[in-house]
Amino acid sequence: MIVCIAEKPSVARDIAKILGANQSHEGYMEGNGYQVTWTFGHLCTLKEPDDYTPQWKQWTFGQLPMIPQRFGIKLIDNDGYKRQFAVIERLMQAADRIVNCGDAGQEGELIQRWVMQKARATCPVSRLWISSMTDEAIREGFSNLKPQEEYRSLYEAGLCRAIGDWLLGMNVTRLYTLKYRSGRGDVRSIGRVQTPTLAMIVNRQQEIENFKPEPYWVLATTYRDVLFTATKGKITNEEEGVKALQEVEGKEFTVTDISQKKGTEAPPRLFDLTSLQVECNKKFGFSADETLRHIQSLYEKKLTTYPRVDTTYLSDDVYAKCPKILQGLAPYAAFIAPLMGTKLKKSKKVFDTSKVTDHHAIIPTGVDPTGASLSVSEKRVYDMVVRRFIAVFYPDCKFATTTVLGEVEKIEFKVNGKQIVDEGWRVLFAKKTDNSEDSDNSENPENSDKEQTLPAFAKGEHGPHTPTLTAKQTTPPKPFTEATLLRAMETAGKTVDNDELRDALKENGIGRPSTRAAIIETLLKRQYVRKERKNLIATSRGVELIAVIKEDLLKSAELTGRWEKKLRDIEAHKYSPQQFIDELKQMVCTIVNEVMTDPSNRRVQ
Repeated sequence: MIVCIAEKPSVARDIAKILGANQSHEGYMEGNGYQVTWTFGHLCTLKEPDDYTPQWKQWTFGQLPMIPQRFGIKLIDNDGYKRQFAVIERLMQAADRIVNCGDAGQEGELIQRWVMQKARATCPVSRLWISSMTDEAIREGFSNLKPQEEYRSLYEAGLCRAIGDWLLGMNVTRLYTLKYRSGRGDVRSIGRVQTPTLAMIVNRQQEIENFKPEPYWVLATTYRDVLFTATKGKITNEEEGVKALQEVEGKEFTVTDISQKKGTEAPPRLFDLTSLQVECNKKFGFSADETLRHIQSLYEKKLTTYPRVDTTYLSDDVYAKCPKILQGLAPYAAFIAPLMGTKLKKSKKVFDTSKVTDHHAIIPTGVDPTGASLSVSEKRVYDMVVRRFIAVFYPDCKFATTTVLGEVEKIEFKVNGKQIVDEGWRVLFAKKTDNSEDSDNSENPENSDKEQTLPAFAKGEHGPHTPTLTAKQTTPPKPFTEATLLRAMETAGKTVDNDELRDALKENGIGRPSTRAAIIETLLKRQYVRKERKNLIATSRGVELIAVIKEDLLKSAELTGRWEKKLRDIEAHKYSPQQFIDELKQMVCTIVNEVMTDPSNRRVQ
């Protein structure tokens, strides 16, 4: 008998239907030589400290650092999980072969391997590796099963991540709680990714609080109902500004130069999980966790591909499947019609196998969504994914930029105007009426405000104008929103607008696309951070915790990013798992020693 194990009952049902396992039993389905069972996500976890030795149950300095000689796993203490595991264990011990049908990613690999280890499975194991849950993808996956050994490095990276989080979280949380808390029973949670993320929020908040606005003045003038701004930029001295204003008052404005430049704008990139979470937060106010839940549901409903991805590219072999995918998107027929009967555009910014590892960007599967039962939020997320996908096959947007220079008494003024010549892909993102309170199309890059269209000017023309001198102040940086925090986590705190540069920094980002939402939720749940509208604000509890942590190893996004890079290298067979664990053990020992010998009276209130 071949035993297939999926991560959820719903996924198991889809697989069982394709395999012909139609007989329902308690905890599994059977038929056609297959038994299809499931977990509920994680059934197993790393053991707690006191599972290794009773002495580690006590929170005392004498037990630190806690470093097990060998890490072990245990079933999560839940009656329903235990009943399901008993079914899995019985099936696996009698199996001729097992097919690991877990989510095709690092966490999915870890979840299923831990269950197989706990069940003491000894038969050969194959791996189902698919990027969507369509019937076609499942059939294709089962006809092309892989040896599980091919994914060993994926498991090792996931295991190292779990052990690293245990070593740091268990030891340093106890260490800081014992050393610096002001009262009993008040635990101060510290985590490998959680704490540097909190530090980014606290540091931004302190920048805002310590910001001292500086005054400046902007000289501008209105000529023919168009506002021109002085090219000298900010004027930092009011007297200088007043003098310049007086120089141009009552004098004629003369147009000195007109230049026009034509340009093109490529379609926006396809979505990876982070960019989807960013856009959904900007446009709809969805939290990162909400977006993840919606896109996961769309994946399980067979409408979109695997969501927990960190690439915006498709592999070259997907290109041949794109016409069929487009044909299945019935509600978007008006947009797809111009593409049919033509050779689809194939851009290197979209199709590049070298930029794809385990999974490609998030795209629709081509399953007709008409009959699907979707929530309003799911429809919004689906619509964003589909429009991005269709857009990559559309022509570039063509525009013309006009720059007009003018002069008054040798003081130069400038205005830019932009005119869309051919909308190209932008027709897919024409603003739609949306009465929802959380909608904000103005922040969506596809709907960014266009520069003004200018009237016809002639070089040498002149006439009266109305100059103004406006007093302004420099403004502090903005608080993090979930959108901007996700980007900061992706680049280990570096501010990057360029897509290519962002790609280069992703390897050193902190957390994984699939875990960043949970990190933000953890900070909110532990009351280190609160939400004010879309802004993430550090609470006094969060600020005090970061203030008491002097060890950069614990709160530096850059250093944490280096560890993340090593985990990615483990996955790519470029770094030793044992070396990673040894380095973390050494780091924990160093931090424990430094904190325990700290003579200061730091306290967390």
